[in-house]
Amino acid sequence: MDNDNTSLNPKMPTSAIFTEGDIVLCPAVGNDAYTLIYDHDNGSLGFVFDNSVYHYGNDGKADGCYRSITDLFHNTLANRQAIATLYPCASTTTSCQRNVIDLTLAGDDEVIYIPSLMLSDIACDISGVCLNLDSIGHLFYLIYQNKINAAQANAMTRLAHDSVNTWKKILCSQLDDLNQTLSYSAFGTVEIAL
Repeated sequence: MDNDNTSLNPKMPTSAIFTEGDIVLCPAVGNDAYTLIYDHDNGSLGFVFDNSVYHYGNDGKADGCYRSITDLFHNTLANRQAIATLYPCASTTTSCQRNVIDLTLAGDDEVIYIPSLMLSDIACDISGVCLNLDSIGHLFYLIYQNKINAAQANAMTRLAHDSVNTWKKILCSQLDDLNQTLSYSAFGTVEIAL
């Protein structure tokens, strides 16, 4: 008699793994099916929706501030039915009232609606830049106070330089996304003079 107990103890399901080319559902973003791409600049999976790229890990969890939330689901009949039950507003057959948070003033003559997820991404990026700038400020203070030697200072400034370049790319990408929306407004786009 062999010791294979798989018929008595079926394996517990494991979390879904996503790869480039998978067709996925993401009710947090919209009611369509999306094709995952690999974003080489970000080093993660993502899909494009409404001129924005939404980034995810291969476990289906959003990159950035919301790593604990699984947002992606494989595009199967069972998942579409479950999503229609759990997220009735995500269904294309159900009309749903959007929750609009209006922070406009009486004199505002032009209003742009953006998804809360996009605004949250912008806030997360700004938070990351603030943390990075604070760390660089501490580095400068240590150098000024002669708390680290020249070799350490050189190594730390190289790391700070790489970090600044990475955050510059992230913010330029975010600005490109915002400029796509701003190009339709009376204000026009914001250009960076580098």
